[in-house]
Amino acid sequence: MAKRVSSIYGNALFELAVEEKKVDALLSEVQTLQQILLENADLLSLLNHPEVSKIEKLDLLKNIFSGRASEEVLGFLSIIVEKDRQKDIPKIFEFFVDKAKEYKGIGKVKVVSATELSARQKEKLTKRLLETTKYTSFEVDYQIEPALLGGLIIRIEDRVLDSSLKTQIEKLSKGLSKLSLEKEGVVGVGEFKTGRNQFRNQGTD
Repeated sequence: MAKRVSSIYGNALFELAVEEKKVDALLSEVQTLQQILLENADLLSLLNHPEVSKIEKLDLLKNIFSGRASEEVLGFLSIIVEKDRQKDIPKIFEFFVDKAKEYKGIGKVKVVSATELSARQKEKLTKRLLETTKYTSFEVDYQIEPALLGGLIIRIEDRVLDSSLKTQIEKLSKGLSKLSLEKEGVVGVGEFKTGRNQFRNQGTD
């Protein structure tokens, strides 16, 4: 349900941004508000408090965001509060940001490596990603995981490219185990056939 709410409201804000030709402006604005909410957890607590009236919540929004948020965003936040959906504000903003970035051709990618990549390696990787995807730019989240031993794991949306040495070793190990089991199975079948033939020969004697 929460996901559906965030998509409905987030999409409504996105459509407004496109209609008003303010995608860049509202994207920057919403990202600023995201940071404010992240750094001020008490604000969301007040907005979600059952003993704080809607009028007080609306006044709180105006006092905090006046001068920081446009009329469009303030009006949008007011509607959310009036509909008692203030607890969903972080997810709504997250949906809008993802939608706006997609619209602008900005891709999000996570790159995991065993050791830190050099500036040259990062540059080559980004260039390759731009050549093989629909995006015009990327926001790359680089992470280090020594257990990979070598290679990379690249995640774009729901796609994963795993070329890590750890995975290659695991695949090789599974392949060798499978080969060993198949070999044992062939021997077993041969022994069974030999025994069956011997039984038949004994029966005909």
